[in-house]
Amino acid sequence: MKFTISRNAFIKKLNAVQRAISSKTTIPILTGLKLVAENDRLILTGSNTDISIETTIQTTDVDAHLEIVETGSIVLTARFFGEIVKKLPNDTLMLEVSDGFQTIITSGAAEFTINGLDANSFPRLPEVDSDTTVELDAKVFSELVSETVIAVSNQESRPVLTGIHFTLSGNKLSAVATDSHRLSQRIITLPTEISSNYDIIIPGKSLVELTRMLDDDIATISMQISENQALFTFDETLFYSRLLEGNYPDTSRLIPTESSTTLEFEAPELLASIERASLLSHEGRNNVVKLTIDDNAQTVVISGDSPEVGNVEEEVLTKSIAGESLEISFNPDYLKDALRSFGQTTIKVEFTSALRPFTLVPTEDQENFVQLITPVRTF
Repeated sequence: MKFTISRNAFIKKLNAVQRAISSKTTIPILTGLKLVAENDRLILTGSNTDISIETTIQTTDVDAHLEIVETGSIVLTARFFGEIVKKLPNDTLMLEVSDGFQTIITSGAAEFTINGLDANSFPRLPEVDSDTTVELDAKVFSELVSETVIAVSNQESRPVLTGIHFTLSGNKLSAVATDSHRLSQRIITLPTEISSNYDIIIPGKSLVELTRMLDDDIATISMQISENQALFTFDETLFYSRLLEGNYPDTSRLIPTESSTTLEFEAPELLASIERASLLSHEGRNNVVKLTIDDNAQTVVISGDSPEVGNVEEEVLTKSIAGESLEISFNPDYLKDALRSFGQTTIKVEFTSALRPFTLVPTEDQENFVQLITPVRTF
């Protein structure tokens, strides 16, 4: 096996594949990067127990300057190989594999020789046999993930809650995440209807890695689903994620259908107030911020305190106040995450009582996006 390639083009693909490679694995060969040189392309593969990534560089790619001198394959320790490639002195590198899997990497006056492994020992990638391919706008999908992944659980005691629950039916894709303290739900419209219905749970960590790979140059991605895998395809790259087993809880009944108090805010203004209040609440034992709504005075006051440090109180500018007066306490970190997901929009916050979950929705897209937060009992 022997090829030459542009170092920068190679590093870009190498960085993508290394997202799937972990030094902490029970299968030693999975600490490695698999390289396969074919007549007209170079294939890079990395894998762990959750995700697998395979990306291709074509000889026709004018930026890559890829020349395959001899076909073949090798597995190289990803950590060392990646550091070597990034430190090479020239814009071009040559990689050659000799007998016994010794691999020589040359660039300018620098020459490294590292030991490789037989690529035939590398596990095969999952097979995703699906008749349905779902086309997704890459930017919209990235936003959907970032808006919902904030609510996934980091507790492995309930594995299904560490993922985002996707349901696909007709031309709608719904994504829901909850850690039992908060919930995020986003619904998007697909470009075309799909013939099959799907109900799957994809690990939140996998989706975060996927969206980090979707830069502005990628317009669309496609998704295929099998019994235990989801496959995303984009930019000469295949991204596999295992699906979580189990039934996701019915979250539809958690979202209130009516309210007794409704407020409207500019999301950035409310976020700034919560950030100020949480400066002191973080020093307290419970990390709680209180919101006091006075319907008669038409005021909303946010307060936070720490017995050791002091307290803060701020009247928040609202666009409207309707309904009953209320005092409610909550974890400010949950509200900050929710508010950031709305960007620069106007939002509506609806309450039913001091001890019932409250919701946040954008005023212009209320049916398709909701954040829900459970209050904290302080007495």
